[in-house]
Amino acid sequence: MTSFKDFGLADPIARALLDENYHTPTPIQAQTIPLALSGRDVVGIAQTGTGKTAAFALPILNRLLANRIRPQPKTCRVLVLSPTRELSGQILDSFNAYGRHIRLTSALAIGGVPMGRQVRALLGGVDVLVATPGRLLDLVQSNALKLTQVEFLVLDEADRMLDMGFINDIRKIVAKLPIRRQTLFFSATMPKDIADLAEAMLRDPARVAVTPVASTAERITQRIIQVDFPAKHAFLAELLKQEPVDRALVFTRTKHGADKVVKGLARAGIAAEAIHGNKSQNHRERVLGAFRSGQIRTLVATDIAARGIDVDGISHVVNFDLPNVPETYVHRIGRTARAGAEGVAISLIAGAEEMGYLRDIERLIRATLPREDRRTQGGREAASPAPQHRPGRPAPRVHPHRNNDGAPVSKGPRRRRRGGGNHGAAPQSGRNESARPQGGQADGIQGVAFLHRESRPKFKPNRNRRPQH
Repeated sequence: MTSFKDFGLADPIARALLDENYHTPTPIQAQTIPLALSGRDVVGIAQTGTGKTAAFALPILNRLLANRIRPQPKTCRVLVLSPTRELSGQILDSFNAYGRHIRLTSALAIGGVPMGRQVRALLGGVDVLVATPGRLLDLVQSNALKLTQVEFLVLDEADRMLDMGFINDIRKIVAKLPIRRQTLFFSATMPKDIADLAEAMLRDPARVAVTPVASTAERITQRIIQVDFPAKHAFLAELLKQEPVDRALVFTRTKHGADKVVKGLARAGIAAEAIHGNKSQNHRERVLGAFRSGQIRTLVATDIAARGIDVDGISHVVNFDLPNVPETYVHRIGRTARAGAEGVAISLIAGAEEMGYLRDIERLIRATLPREDRRTQGGREAASPAPQHRPGRPAPRVHPHRNNDGAPVSKGPRRRRRGGGNHGAAPQSGRNESARPQGGQADGIQGVAFLHRESRPKFKPNRNRRPQH
């Protein structure tokens, strides 16, 4: 298919595509739309930025238009599940844009905002409901939504929902859906758990795969820079000042790490904002709007929050923390070099752990990435094992109050003293020898008392001295 006209879409949808300036379908759209129009279940493997949303939205809208019925109260005909609030909002915007000429009713159900407005929006029923799994279950359990009339189910970014722990929620949702439905299943990667989930949900699905997960865009210049861990924040700030950055997306592994990077950049005079799960929905929408408009040139994000970032013109992707899942690296750098543009992906690596992640990434993409070593001499030496010790064996520690002859001075005798004998002997150790019991057992106790006393710190000389009466 070389044109959207070839799909035979209804005229109101075709006019909406012209309004959006859509003329030539992407590979995922060209393969998926005919299958979905025929009513088949589809498993689609495609990275972000390949046009997945239109690939499932257009055929669904076309089938809704061919069978116009009014939704029942508290129900929906189309259910789309996505992992994040931002991605859910963008999917709903796409449905509304493509369906602007067919009087589409739609609703958004996401967390982070009061549920009352969402409950009211569902009272009369809607054609399309886009939701995150957690909030959807809340609505179902509160009897604000019934899933018995769902005709079309879409799972977008299924692998990310697995990472976020939504798989059990998805299973609960699917169990409440009608058996007769069309299911469209999309994921950037296909780990075993996701493949098992797809097999359980879909009936004789057609498989569509474009841009294999192990490939990276040819227009992306990838660089690896080894740095000292304490210097990472300062190096990032210097890098953003030197590079010709239009928009930069910086990835961290944790929410706390994202906030810390923003503070470090602010101290260096670089304006940046963070987006992650702990931020309110209003904050996330405001920050994304500022990033799209160019008011903010640097956005720091975690992988989960970044799934909802659909922004053109990102010139640089920086991996402040290298991901521990190789496929995530491919997904991250795919945020740049969109729509025929070129992009730069820079990864800052510190320590042996991230070097291990890098080897996994290079094994996945079947390429060795160019490296720059910006570590100090001390950092290089610290990264190398000390020659006088075997790898994995710690150097012997010297106790400040213990004879360093390799034998424990006090712990062994203490255990024997606790097991039997006269427990009152040790406190008498500072007194006259004639006060101690006689015999072989007494000799052992006398030795214990002596060793126990010697092991005490010298800066507490009065500890055994009793008050005079």
